[in-house]
Amino acid sequence: VQLQASGGGLVQPGGSLRLSCTTSGVTLDLRHIGWFRQGPGKEREGVSCISGSAGSTRYANSVKGRFTISRDNAKNTVYLQMNSLQPADTAVYYCATSDEGCGGSSWYWWGQGTQVTVSS
Repeated sequence: VQLQASGGGLVQPGGSLRLSCTTSGVTLDLRHIGWFRQGPGKEREGVSCISGSAGSTRYANSVKGRFTISRDNAKNTVYLQMNSLQPADTAVYYCATSDEGCGGSSWYWWGQGTQVTVSS
């Protein structure tokens, strides 16, 4: 199983994108889903997470107030709405799941990610 991230692209600073994370054959509604990113020459970092049944959310300080994570169970999809994008947000974005909750350290079902480039 892989979680497929999509919706990336090239956007100008201050612009917005909405990323989607989905898969087939597995229901995501009770799963903890995290968004991660890896910028050029940087280590992978956690961006946001939405917990399973409770739906509580977490954000990295660098994106708090600009990014919003949500889920649509009918579409078996978790979204990451990204507003006020900055060049520092340029990265490949991935989604993954964990059995340990949003604070967990073990994530799996990584897909290929989606490229987000913020540039004028």
